[in-house]
Amino acid sequence: MIQEHERAVLTADLDDLWLCAGDVGTVIHVYPEAAAYEIEFFTLDGNTFAVATVEATKVRPVDVREMTHARQIES
Repeated sequence: MIQEHERAVLTADLDDLWLCAGDVGTVIHVYPEAAAYEIEFFTLDGNTFAVATVEATKVRPVDVREMTHARQIES
């Protein structure tokens, strides 16, 4: 289970929020039984891009052997 304040990785696109599989966010709330997570996604300059409720099946914890990757977002 991913804990609050830990980073998490999307495993599926969230098209309505312009989020892509592989995007990394910070968990700000864990729903009962970890069925879903409230995750905040930031731009690299620290501004909030989106806050999303994400089903547990569409997110995973980060792995120690991963690094973040930058991509342009639509404005």
